[in-house]
Amino acid sequence: MNRIVNHPILDEEKPAKEVEIFVDDKPIIAREGEMIAAALIANGIFINRYTIHKHKPRGIYCAIGRCTDCIMTVDGIPNIRTCVTEVKDGMRITTQKGTGVWS
Repeated sequence: MNRIVNHPILDEEKPAKEVEIFVDDKPIIAREGEMIAAALIANGIFINRYTIHKHKPRGIYCAIGRCTDCIMTVDGIPNIRTCVTEVKDGMRITTQKGTGVWS
């Protein structure tokens, strides 16, 4: 995992409980309370969705919840902004295609 453990503005990373989440049915380790996007990047996952018309990959862009580039389907709910949504143990996340489908 690649993580920033000492940030010049945010200070040192605080210890957190490790939890297991599932991304496209693959289990990965995340830290409780971190944003989904941070957990994905730490595990080498950079594509969150594919656009509806040209099927182009998108990943994190603004990282503050203003755009929709990082949206994914989370626990069956499409269009969740992963940059501002906290990880929860056992959550299931799917790479979104187009506008997503409710499960």
